[in-house]
Amino acid sequence: MKPILLLSSLLCVMTLNYSCAEEAAPEKGNPLMEEWTTEYGVPPFDEIRAEHFAPAFTEAIAMHTAEIDAIVASEEEPTFDNTIVALDNAGIKLSEISLLFGMLSSSDLTPEMEAVQTEITPILEDHFNSIMLNDALFQRVKAVYDKRASLKLDDVQMRLVEKTYNDFVRSGALLEGQDKERLKQINADLAMLTVEFNKNLLAENGAFTLLVEENQVTELPEGVKAQAREAAEAEGKTGYLFTLDKPSMLPFLTYSSNRDLRRELYNGYLMRCNNDNAHDNKEIVKKMTELRIEKANLLGFDSYSAYVTADQMAGTPEAVYELLNEIWEPAVESAKEELAQMKAMFEREHPGQTFEMSDWWYYAEKVRKQKYQLDEEAVRQYLSLDNVREGMFYLANRLYGITFRPITVPRYHKECTVYEVLDHDQSHIGVLYIDPYPRKEKSGGAWCGNFTEQRYVDGVRKAPVVGIVCNFTPPTGDTPSLLSFDEAETMFHEFGHALHFLFADVRYRGLTEVEGDFVELPSQIMENWAFEPEILKMYAKHHRTGEVIPDNLIAKIQRASLFNQGFTTTELAAAALIDMDIHTLEQMPANFDVVAFEKYNLAQRGLIPEIAPRYRYTYFAHIFAGGYSSGYYFYLWAEVLDKDAFEAFKSSRDICDRELANSFRYDLLAQGGQRPGMEMYRTFRGADPDKTPMLKARGLWKEPEPVADTLAEGTTELQPTVQPGRPMLKTEPKAGRPIKPTVKDNSPN
Repeated sequence: MKPILLLSSLLCVMTLNYSCAEEAAPEKGNPLMEEWTTEYGVPPFDEIRAEHFAPAFTEAIAMHTAEIDAIVASEEEPTFDNTIVALDNAGIKLSEISLLFGMLSSSDLTPEMEAVQTEITPILEDHFNSIMLNDALFQRVKAVYDKRASLKLDDVQMRLVEKTYNDFVRSGALLEGQDKERLKQINADLAMLTVEFNKNLLAENGAFTLLVEENQVTELPEGVKAQAREAAEAEGKTGYLFTLDKPSMLPFLTYSSNRDLRRELYNGYLMRCNNDNAHDNKEIVKKMTELRIEKANLLGFDSYSAYVTADQMAGTPEAVYELLNEIWEPAVESAKEELAQMKAMFEREHPGQTFEMSDWWYYAEKVRKQKYQLDEEAVRQYLSLDNVREGMFYLANRLYGITFRPITVPRYHKECTVYEVLDHDQSHIGVLYIDPYPRKEKSGGAWCGNFTEQRYVDGVRKAPVVGIVCNFTPPTGDTPSLLSFDEAETMFHEFGHALHFLFADVRYRGLTEVEGDFVELPSQIMENWAFEPEILKMYAKHHRTGEVIPDNLIAKIQRASLFNQGFTTTELAAAALIDMDIHTLEQMPANFDVVAFEKYNLAQRGLIPEIAPRYRYTYFAHIFAGGYSSGYYFYLWAEVLDKDAFEAFKSSRDICDRELANSFRYDLLAQGGQRPGMEMYRTFRGADPDKTPMLKARGLWKEPEPVADTLAEGTTELQPTVQPGRPMLKTEPKAGRPIKPTVKDNSPN
């Protein structure tokens, strides 16, 4: 049983965002509650409908409750098997339904699925609160925990005991009376506010469109125009329709010379849920922040960020700020240099006018073409979705010997492609669904998740069913889906998450999850291979001629690899910083103004006015409708790991060295959370992670000044000097915070 992770994962995917089955199946029993007889164990998507979920949740919750009651009612002395393992095995059907619902509702949040989401969220919250705050159940867990040293457990079993106990403590098991009841209410309120936040964001995303005429799109690439024309036709309109989905918005910002239209489109994006209308999220952000502070205080922490990071590799908010601050100043300085290049062009074209945020993409592309002779649209011609997908599969085969075989099984949407994943010995690893294109009720962005999890049944591994969901430009006419640099990188990124799920070989369900600031390592390391010349030449082929991407174009890509990294790093770090800022509040300020708070903190740090953070509070779904609250830094923290790990491959004779890849697979990817993340990393790398490769990859590394090898006058010893050593993430154990009076002693003893 893993109730906390199950609910948080469900809410995260639900709110990032079921598509109806391709054809309705004849009515029979509820397919969600029956044993699935489909090939490879995939969900029977052709039979499942929205109306099946509410009754299935009700029945599965009752089953889970009965399993918990049986553990509590046992008159046997608590043991590892009858308590810890019994808990781990409880709620499997509920977990199965929740995972499936989360993934399907994220693909298409139809009105029917939205109704189920609204109905079931408070019920699930109450159900899991009743488990994690069940004192009789906790006492049995604590009894095993207290005598764990004498139970002759192996390392994995010991970790499960300790993690189970700590999950209960972090969920409030040590609270008493009114404090426990208050925590239940806070959790319920936060769950519903999460749903409301995302509903507002989906509504705002869908409410804004920019309809333009033929003479306003003349300089846009033909593929972009064709997609915009089809989007308009789908809405029964004449012209070219652009939306706030990035595959639609970013090409317009990049290629349209019309400043007024660029400004209108980008402002529509920036002002989402901040328009003082029915879909405004400012009060929701304020209320969620207030509740999170109260929750953290109840649990003995000064701030919500302290509560979150205590369970991560970082350990403390201070460690997170240390990393972000080290990146921030050189990133802003780099962005200023990029801006200066663009302003030189801008001022020639618009003398006396002010460069604005919405100008950045257009002039960045002009500089890219002028300085590096690199046209991103020309590169797109070699990056069709099919080519990129085959490149991922080729890379996975080079690294791990695995193959991907197209299969015909039930799909939840006609646009999905499905593959059986086979190991080097042709044994079954799992199934992979890829769902690549936008739909009206599909959340923006890209994500990867489980439809079913890897787990053990009677000692035999049950393979997972995994899904990659994206929002790439769909094909138009005889032109396939063509990806940008960033989209191709995104595809490799999500594929890395998929491999992490597919390779998982974890004995206990409660140990499947890794630390949040470790979770992006398996995904981000795959990005490193995406534009390596050796790999690129295996998949980047012109979609019409089949020509392999030429060496001169690869050279241009490499020369331009650091261009605009100041902007990219600054907008990412800015979002991570405002996430930390709001979640390190120790009490709610009087008359708290969400927008003013964000603006003030960024101004104090010197964010230039031409750049906005990647996400602003009112549409920051990662932290208010997902699993990244006080954790958006995860991406940068994990980037230190991924760049350092990739150095191992670059330093070998083969960037796809099979021995290294096997170590990465079995010592890290397959382990899940059976070992601490840093311990797994050290096993693979043989050392702590070095920040240098990450700083170099982002163009932020400054070579240290040489150290004088001389003695100071009048001394007999070398003076202490700061030496440029191996700058690593600090992951040493942090001192614990004092427990507040509202909480019982939660020491290990």
